[in-house]
Formats: sequence, C-alpha cells, structure tokens
Amino acid sequence: MKTLSILLCLAAAASCMPLSQITQQDEDLAKNYLKNFYNLTEDDGPVFRRGISPLASKLMEMQRFFGLEITGSLDENTLAAMKMPRCGVSDIPIARFSTFANDLKWNKNSLTYRIVSYTPDMSPAEVDDSIGKALQVWAKVTPLRFTRIYSGTADIMISFGRRSHGDGYPFDGPDGTLAHAFAPGNGIGGDAHFDDDETFTFRSNTGYVLFMVAAHEFGHSLGLSHSNDPGALMFPFYTYKNPETFVLPQDDINGIQFLYGSNPDKDPSKPDPKPPTTPDSCDTSLVLDAVTLLRGEMLFFKDSFFWRSYPQSFTPQQTLITNFWPNAPVNIDAAYESPVSDNVLLFKGRQVWAFNAYNLVRGYPRSISSFGLPSHVKKIDAALYDVDTGKTLFFVGSKYYSYDEYRKRMDKGGPKSVVDTFFGMTGPITAAFQYRRYSYLYSGNQMFEYDMSSGRRFRTLGNNYFLRCNNY
Repeated sequence: MKTLSILLCLAAAASCMPLSQITQQDEDLAKNYLKNFYNLTEDDGPVFRRGISPLASKLMEMQRFFGLEITGSLDENTLAAMKMPRCGVSDIPIARFSTFANDLKWNKNSLTYRIVSYTPDMSPAEVDDSIGKALQVWAKVTPLRFTRIYSGTADIMISFGRRSHGDGYPFDGPDGTLAHAFAPGNGIGGDAHFDDDETFTFRSNTGYVLFMVAAHEFGHSLGLSHSNDPGALMFPFYTYKNPETFVLPQDDINGIQFLYGSNPDKDPSKPDPKPPTTPDSCDTSLVLDAVTLLRGEMLFFKDSFFWRSYPQSFTPQQTLITNFWPNAPVNIDAAYESPVSDNVLLFKGRQVWAFNAYNLVRGYPRSISSFGLPSHVKKIDAALYDVDTGKTLFFVGSKYYSYDEYRKRMDKGGPKSVVDTFFGMTGPITAAFQYRRYSYLYSGNQMFEYDMSSGRRFRTLGNNYFLRCNNY
C-alpha cells in the first residue's frame, strides 16, 4: 500500500476562543483531524470527554507533538493548532526527523524526474526553475543526483491537476489540499502532484511558493516523514521562506543523511552557509531576544521562533513567529503587552508592530519615534510594562525611557539611569518583562528578579527559568 502525503491549507484561520465557544463543527473538525493524522479509529461514545480512550490518547499524542499542554481534551490552543495550514501525512512517530515505515528509500542514488504538466499561475521557465532548485536542496547534502527526462516514466513524475486526477486521492478545490507525494517505491512511488486550483508563485508570498511546497513534498518522495521541529522543512505546516536565501535546516539534513549519507562531492574549500538550527529552550547559554506576556501566557523570542509557556504546562510550545503572526518581523529587539490597548508590540530597529490577537493593527508598522523617543535612538534593547503605574519602560543602553500608556506620551525628565532604579544592574539588558508584580531583567544568559517598588533585587536566575526546564 502506497504512503501518501498531502499538503493541506485549512481554509479557517487559527483563532483563540473560550472553551464555551467551541462548536459541534469544531468537534467534528478535531475528530476528523485525529483520524487523518493520528490514526483515530474509534467512532463510538461521546466525542470529547476527559478520560475516554482512544480519543483522549490521540489528543495527547497530538498535543505532545506540537508542544501543547497535554490535557487529553479539546482546548482552544489545541483547536488553533488543528486549524493551521499543514501537510496531510501522519504526525507519528513523534520525533525530530522521521522516516516512513521500514525506512523506505530509493536503492539507488541516480534518480530521474519528469515535469508532465504545468500550472498557468507561473511561466514554464519559473516552474522548471522551482522544481529543479527544490530537488537540489536535497542533492546538496546527499549522494543523490537528479536528471530530468522529457518522455517516458521517471522515478519522480511531477504534475498539476484538479479534483480527481487519476491517483485515487482527489484534490478538493481552492484553499484545501495543496499537493501530495508518494514515498519511494514502484509505480506511483515518489511521484508528486500539485493542486492546480491553488495559486502557486515563483517568489511572492501572496500565494504558495512552489519551491517551498515542492521541496517539502520531495522530502516525502525521498523517504522522509514529518519532523516535530518547527524550524524543519519537514514540519507539517507550510511556511513561506525566500527561495533565494533558503538553507536546508540541520534537522532535515540529519534525516536525509540517515537514509542516504552525506554528499561525497562536497568541496571543502567552498563551505555552504551554516544550516539553521532550532533554538533549545534548555540551552543554558541561550540569550533571548525578548520576553512578554500575552493574555496570561509567557512568550519567549529567539531568532525566527518563540515559545509559548502556559501556566499549567510543563513543556513550552515552540513555533515560528510568522506562523503565529504572518506580518511580524523576526529576530526582534524587544516586545511587551499593553493591557491598555490590548495589543502586543514587537520592536525591530526603528520600527514597531502592534498585534491584536493574530491581527496586525491598522497603521502599523510605524516608527518608534511615535512613542516620543528621540531621533538618535536607533533601536530599543528591551521593554517592560509596569502594571502598578501603567508605564512602559524602554531600555536603551544603560538608560531607560518611561512611557505613559494612558496619556500616550513620554514622561518628562528622561532618560533615567537603569542602575538608579534597578540597583546592581550593570550589564546590558537584553530582554525584560513583569510577572506577578516582580520585574525580570535579562542580561545575557542570566535573569534578575526585582521588586519595582523598592528597587531591591531578590534572585539571580538562569534565563530559561520560566521555560520549565529540568534545571530548576
């Protein structure tokens, strides 16, 4: 029986909602999700009730895969994850990289491919370029070599089609299935099909970049299943990245080289860009970019990622920033939540982005000078909202500015010296936030706990203290 992977884009956007607003339609969606991706087969009994097996067990598998709070019941964060654009292959086994059953792979390193048909969304030259570069993503790190043929049957047959297109797995029209591919094998094995009811693009992020979709699908064509590393190409969700700067992440390299080995033709005098790795929340040398609260959750930012830490969760959920906020910057400088405006604000360089839940607020991004910061301030290092005063502190070097969230203006008399308010804080501040009226200032890989009213420092902690690592 052939193994099929289908790249899905669910039409509904992820959204947060109280449990009381979860509808029968949501429950049906979740049950179908578990059937499709976690092999749920039980049809009898109540749909969502804690302790019912195997449903609760399957929910826990899904929650564990995505780093959600493991409750065994449908909650708002689990439902939001189920509504994310994703690939349709099963998410089990749970692993950083994974392969299909019995480590399915090609028993040769020279493979052929043929582009049988094209999409009208792009020129033939753009399709050819996208497909060729997507295959080279894998060739660069393995002994695999791909040769294009123009007639006959290739190892990897590539085509565009609509609805029922001859393989028994019909597409479902716009905003549904993007593509599907088959694991290595005879006949249809290795083939990749793309839904022509979708809008594919060459470089723009206004549609689905064919290079990214194809590179993911060809991973399946070569024998890779899904990874639970959110930075991996083989993570289930579709993510836009610029094809011109894309570098295959280390997790994907580990997976494909497990099957085929490394590239024997690699020229050591011409090193490739360093493969990106996904930050580890328990790395004691980790220096966070920013920390903030979001409606009771803690968000910890690093590079293109952030972790969501829930009050009752033992494992923080890691995700790409742009999967949560598609219009957000990455590698940010600072972040804070303003309860006054009910927005989360992200800072990078001279600009600030404001988000209400998942949505970019009208008028943003805008200049950081809109807060009243002087023009010579090129960026802020950290931001902290003080719940007792309604003031936000913007840290810039060894000083900070105080901004009144209610009056929407900068306080007079600034900037002030950090050490005058936070006694003993002499190092550069890299992140800051307030939790239960204690202020936490990060400097490198350390975090300092302060009482704002007295300026007294209570504890010095590792920067992953709130990331629920085993260090504490």
